[in-house]
Amino acid sequence: MAKKNDAFLIKLLATFRVEADEHLRALSTGLLALEKAPGDGRHADIIEKIFRVTHSLKGAARAVNLTEIESVCQALESIFAALKDNAVAISPTLLDLLYQSADALSVLLAPNAPTKPAVAPLIRRLNDALKGPAPMREEASPAIPRQVEAVLLSGPASPADADLQTAPAALDLLSETVRISTAKLDAVMRQTEELLAPRLATDQRAREVRETSAMLADWKKQWASIRPTLRAMERSAARTGKGNGTAKEQQKFAWLFEHLDAGSLFVKTLETRLARLGKAAEHDHRALAGMVDGLLHDVKEMHLLPFSSLLEVFPRFVRELARDQGKLVELTIHGGELKIDRRILEEMKDALMHMIRNCIDHGIETPAVREQKQKPPCGTITLAIAQKDSGKAEVLVTDDGTGIDAGQIKAAARKLGLVSTEETAQLGEHEALMLAFQSGISTSSIITDISGRGLGLAIVREKVEQLGGTVAIESHPDAGTTFRIALPLTLANFRGVLVGVGGQFFIIPMASIGRVARLADMDIRTVENRETISLDEKAVSLVRLGDVLGLPSKAAAGKSAGEMAIVLDLGSTRIAFQVDEVIGEQEVLVKPLGPQLARVRNIAGASVLGTGQVVPVLNVPDLMKSAVKFASAPRAAGMPVQPAETRTQSVLVVEDSITSRALLKNILESAGYAVTTAVDGVDAYTVLKTAVFDLVVSDVEMPRMDGFELTAKVRSDKQLAELPIVLVTALESHEHRERGIDVGANAYIVKSSFDQSNLLEVIRRLIGTMP
Repeated sequence: MAKKNDAFLIKLLATFRVEADEHLRALSTGLLALEKAPGDGRHADIIEKIFRVTHSLKGAARAVNLTEIESVCQALESIFAALKDNAVAISPTLLDLLYQSADALSVLLAPNAPTKPAVAPLIRRLNDALKGPAPMREEASPAIPRQVEAVLLSGPASPADADLQTAPAALDLLSETVRISTAKLDAVMRQTEELLAPRLATDQRAREVRETSAMLADWKKQWASIRPTLRAMERSAARTGKGNGTAKEQQKFAWLFEHLDAGSLFVKTLETRLARLGKAAEHDHRALAGMVDGLLHDVKEMHLLPFSSLLEVFPRFVRELARDQGKLVELTIHGGELKIDRRILEEMKDALMHMIRNCIDHGIETPAVREQKQKPPCGTITLAIAQKDSGKAEVLVTDDGTGIDAGQIKAAARKLGLVSTEETAQLGEHEALMLAFQSGISTSSIITDISGRGLGLAIVREKVEQLGGTVAIESHPDAGTTFRIALPLTLANFRGVLVGVGGQFFIIPMASIGRVARLADMDIRTVENRETISLDEKAVSLVRLGDVLGLPSKAAAGKSAGEMAIVLDLGSTRIAFQVDEVIGEQEVLVKPLGPQLARVRNIAGASVLGTGQVVPVLNVPDLMKSAVKFASAPRAAGMPVQPAETRTQSVLVVEDSITSRALLKNILESAGYAVTTAVDGVDAYTVLKTAVFDLVVSDVEMPRMDGFELTAKVRSDKQLAELPIVLVTALESHEHRERGIDVGANAYIVKSSFDQSNLLEVIRRLIGTMP
């Protein structure tokens, strides 16, 4: 059994090594982009991307118990969070420190590195950077050079590091079967997919030959109908003509019929040659199509792996995370034998981990709470995979926990300014739950190293949509939550519908099309100032595809009888797009637009038609979002309200330790808050009754009245009941956290993992933007 576990651990570490390399490459690329363009419009997007990469690497390191890597990522994550909030400014010194941190992670990941960097000084320097300009060097912690071969500060290697170093054989095997062979396989796949273009071209050529033959046949029929008319004209001329005039007319007709006979012979020869050419073109097309389709099918099959190959790490991940949370959780997996594209599995690993982490941290209750609700003490997370149709797989991640409070989601979105108060009131439960996929939205009252930053579900949605899939969420109070993901089985070619809009052509993926309908004026109705059509006895929003794409509208265009509507379905959202014409369905190979156009709104890529014309392929998730924004008429009520004059927000710090009190006061005042201090709960409650505060930061263990008692007393006071309270304490047991939430604390931060960026981020979420 021990040997089996050791082999599994070696395999697990080898898998992590490959994944971590990808994250580190993305981190390094992001830092380079940040350094080159620190002040342009891409600044926020770059920080968001490297923030997410660091977050994913931290979670993967936790899964294999590489605590040093996890700790460095946690510190980096705090730096990027501060950069997002403009609490820290980008500087050459800070960038040097970030590069050194990335290099340290590379060395920590290297299985044969002679020495390991000292992590503690590096983390201390990262934490110091949050307080102001980062020091260039520390005597106790020299800067880590970029070259792995350079002499580094040695530090004790963790047991997991030792396991990582003892896995060279597994790493070599993984490199052989994944990093080398799959690269070649990917190259073969790309070359095979490229054969689709000539296959489509041969189909186009065969079609053109058929059309030419048809045109010739029509011309032949027309000429055949002219001959009787000419004969009648000849007879008429013979009857009415006299003398030499008649003879001349007959000579002309004879010459004309002679040329007609010669032309008929030429046309017959041409017709025969076209027929032979058409048959050859059809034969060549069928032969090439058969070879290309067979080759593409075989290469696709080589890319398919059972879903279970992705899930090997999940049971251990669930067990360890549940143990850390003081919970009992059982993971049940169904349908792991379903085969899916390896590239999709690789992209979905982080997304599934984020969802399962969300289920454990936010959904599954502790055994004591579950027993109070008459539930089994052990919670259940079910991961089910099934084939939805011939080209899609459905992944369900379900827990039987407490569910998601739509009201809390609305409140968090309103606080971040994502929706206005009026829009919040109009949101249905499903629309409110879908807001959970927005970056920054979290219902957690505590920001920990596991959750609370509002990033996990945003990463899930981004990953799924990049793969051409959809994600939806269903939740019921005390019954649990279900994440429903639809994914393509492969990432190769797909079928699309070619449409024409404003004289231009676009391709829409067939998988997202629910219906195609012909429009008439009588079908269009106006509901709440929006055009709609009725489908299945329900009103569906109608927008013009040209308007959504920003195409110039034609003057006095008017509706034509041939206008069509393409109805797109994305999750539970359904929108009809009006187009000028629907040309037909065809196989599509999407090509990227190149690094200069890596991300173009509403466009997923381009494809080449059989005629050689390049046509944009539309990005359905982007298109749906753009349509929703376009359909929503701009109104003043939806704009965020700016206060007439700003006021410095005030915070009451309650702490019996002079040192801790001074530290908290310094952190908050440096962030721009007005700070008042109190020495214990009694003193704090007295101050609260005599002054107005926006938030309270309190210790728990204090004389006379502790933090729990203070929180309960504030919540029972009608005048203070809505005042946000953050508990910062050394009590890190699960029971103490639960008690903090029970008495009404809005956040609970443990001092052992205290990070000033965590505190400032919690305050920002609770009382709005930092001053």
